[in-house]
Amino acid sequence: MGDPAGIGPEVIVKALSEPRLQNVCRSIVIGSIPVMERTIKSLKLRLSTYRIDDHAALRPRRGTIAVLDPLDPPLRKFRPGRAAAETGAASVTFIKKAVELAQLGCIDGMVTAPINKEAIHMAGCHYPGHTELLADLTHTNESGMMIVGGPLRIMFVTTHVAIRDLSSLLTQVKIEKAIRLAHLALTTLFGIKRPKVGVAALNPHAGEHGLFGDEEARVILPAARSAQRQGILASDPLPADTLFGKAAKGHYDGIVALYHDQGLIPLKLVSFGTCVNLTVGLPIIRTSVDHGTAFDIVGKGIADPGSLIEAMKLAANIAQAKTGRRHVKKGPSRRVT
Repeated sequence: MGDPAGIGPEVIVKALSEPRLQNVCRSIVIGSIPVMERTIKSLKLRLSTYRIDDHAALRPRRGTIAVLDPLDPPLRKFRPGRAAAETGAASVTFIKKAVELAQLGCIDGMVTAPINKEAIHMAGCHYPGHTELLADLTHTNESGMMIVGGPLRIMFVTTHVAIRDLSSLLTQVKIEKAIRLAHLALTTLFGIKRPKVGVAALNPHAGEHGLFGDEEARVILPAARSAQRQGILASDPLPADTLFGKAAKGHYDGIVALYHDQGLIPLKLVSFGTCVNLTVGLPIIRTSVDHGTAFDIVGKGIADPGSLIEAMKLAANIAQAKTGRRHVKKGPSRRVT
């Protein structure tokens, strides 16, 4: 569910009211039943919830949503659209339960609605976000965030950092890790046997032989060359203003971007509202929406479920590929929460 005070409950209810998702996967909402019921009522949708336990068999019926509520006691009343320790703690509990079920094999994948970093910090959970928390819960040494949208698949070296700190944060080790994870995602999750990975430069014109900066020669090129020696089809650092256009036309299967806006601006330009966050390197399948809790629009009924729908479809497709099933309609749909 993500943070109950954010738009997570709204986009979940809207997504699960879409008939097209019933042929994609069997879904369970891990979250607060009272919050789900209030959300359905506020949106005036002809839906109802039913409670399930950890290993309960689903009874998919049109117009119903299965909810597993791990909160004991139930979530107390809270103020929507406001960060609070109670809702932050609840969102962490939902994540931990989903990871537990995924590791037990009870579910095939997890799809996360947005959490609020301030709220989880108020609850004593001091992680920068989902990715780091999931890595800790699954004892994963190497993981990273890939954003998928339209024709682009982008792995990030850094994410939420200040631009002024970038030069010191970009190291050969971090860039090599991003290239490895991009290659891992493209081969194991997207089934591309010999993927081409485009590596973005930091400076205009890839530094113009040192005229506009030395990061290309100092850390980016050595990282790319090291990956090439390992058999990865990674490019030398390429100017970002041309690399993304080439990737959109199919010249590259994935891109390694060095910082948040370098990758997110072109990605959202071509697929705003339908981008998906994919965590690479975990032993479980996890996708997520590409937006935050949007406290400013909570309760207005205008939140767009497009990203969540795409995240559910991607998680189900990956799960189906792992089990060898060609299409959900030819067999039981995958169970994704």
